[in-house]
Amino acid sequence: MTDKVVIYQSADGQAFLDVRLEQETVWLSQKQMAELLDKDTDTIGLHIRNIYKEGELEPDATTEESSVVQNEGNRKVRRKLKFYNLDVIISVGYRVKSQRGTQFRQWATKVLREHLVQGFTINQQRLEEQSQKLAEMQQAVELLSRTLEQQQLVNDLGKDVLKVIADYAYALDLLDRYDHGTLSIEKTSGTTDFVLDYKSANEIVLSMKGNFEGLFGIEKDQGFKSAIGTIYQTFDGKELYPSAEEKAANLLYFIVKNHAFSDGNKRIAAALFIYFLNSNNILYRADGSKRLADNTLVALTLLIAESKPEEKDTIVKVVVNLINRCN
Repeated sequence: MTDKVVIYQSADGQAFLDVRLEQETVWLSQKQMAELLDKDTDTIGLHIRNIYKEGELEPDATTEESSVVQNEGNRKVRRKLKFYNLDVIISVGYRVKSQRGTQFRQWATKVLREHLVQGFTINQQRLEEQSQKLAEMQQAVELLSRTLEQQQLVNDLGKDVLKVIADYAYALDLLDRYDHGTLSIEKTSGTTDFVLDYKSANEIVLSMKGNFEGLFGIEKDQGFKSAIGTIYQTFDGKELYPSAEEKAANLLYFIVKNHAFSDGNKRIAAALFIYFLNSNNILYRADGSKRLADNTLVALTLLIAESKPEEKDTIVKVVVNLINRCN
């Protein structure tokens, strides 16, 4: 528990407390609640037990333990104390029905509202500033790109600069759409005649074994075969992943996530991803350059490995947008 503290003093001047603020709520110990509401700790404890017994609140969601130093006689002793959040405090306050409780509820509502509004305002300002900076960067990139084209810089340095700028502009646009939840699958190459089967995929794995030792490429279950079959699934006569890019992205995802091999899942997934792209003539651009840099492939593979299941659709969209015709 953090030690962000707000000082509270009741309207009658009798109660004076250090109130802990964390996670946009207030935390008090049982002793502090007793002092606040002008009741003994046994009464407060009874109300708290009834609140949980009646199912009004859940203990796990409304309590926190914190280590505090307190005076016991002539000694200072560190003890673990249980703190209760604003939901419990208000509920106890209503049950006690004291004037002090009413005063505290009014104060807490006012303070928390100020913190919430202030926090929202700060976050909103940051979002607006980031969006503005992104827009400015995009405009600058587009302007510089047009300038280079108009000046017809044909030397190697000019071409390299123009390529970097073009790639950077697309990356900025991709990040912008990701941040705003507008990322979609678009401008793919469509369907393809190439079909990856388990036999040819397994041959690639076998060819890789010479470069790696130990348990590399040893299948534990049917997960590898399932990953390959899944990218060709249909529903109501239509493919779930109609384009080559969507199949490739899902192939990479499923092989990584299925953990079908004792060792080498990520390496095998990346290798088959490259093989699939090349077999569909989308591994390279028209000028012969790779659509996906080596370090980008490594980053995407690791990203998939660390991702949560509910993030699958977003990750697949990112992969597709990095290998589609726009890139």
